[in-house]
Amino acid sequence: MTPPADATTAGRARTPIDRIGATVLNELVQSIVTGEYAPGDLLPPESVISVQFGVSRTVIRETMKRLQEKGMVTVAQGRGTHVNPSTSWNVLDPSVLTAMIENDSTLGVLDDLSVVRGALEAAMAAAAARTVDDDARTRLRESLETMEAHVDDSAAFREADVKFHLAVMELADNGLAENIARVLIAHAVGSDRFTGVDPAHAFELTLAEHTAILEAISAGDAEAARLAMSEHILGSWSRRRLPSKKRS
Repeated sequence: MTPPADATTAGRARTPIDRIGATVLNELVQSIVTGEYAPGDLLPPESVISVQFGVSRTVIRETMKRLQEKGMVTVAQGRGTHVNPSTSWNVLDPSVLTAMIENDSTLGVLDDLSVVRGALEAAMAAAAARTVDDDARTRLRESLETMEAHVDDSAAFREADVKFHLAVMELADNGLAENIARVLIAHAVGSDRFTGVDPAHAFELTLAEHTAILEAISAGDAEAARLAMSEHILGSWSRRRLPSKKRS
């Protein structure tokens, strides 16, 4: 993940990128994520990319600035634009994360995402347990009851599932962790690879795991809440994960 911009950069107003520029940007993000342009590669000059996409050099120049903000390239005057390794990318940037998931043939990105999400949400569940009160217990119980009421409706059940997790996050009162977890959820749940294939009685298993989380938080048992949330997220991913080739 790239570090935050310094105060000088953050204070500058960014020029809005138009629809054409956004299309060019997304295509270049895809090209870098898929390895068409590998780490260390020098991107073609602005004039070449301009002809390739049929847009002005001004659009390409703005696109390169956006790629640099995402940590995907380094623009050096007189030396061209080099592609950065994935460890430098801002993986919480929506277009970067979406492209990584879409091109995740080994499911390695989603494996890593589940581990990170599990750790974050486990910590937040523990925090929620430490400060739980009657209002929090009621809110979580109502979220679970909504899941139970929609166990025969896949879309509604999944929506209620996400809302349960968001409720736990809000109760934890950790804005940074919640923000990161929300990004991970938002850009994963729309992927067929993330959804995978549910085994028999998947929703019943999910309900049982959410009940364990609720009971641990309600009891004020931080360690039990942490373990219950971690086991749920990693176990749920393991159950529905599609077969894939191993990462090289």
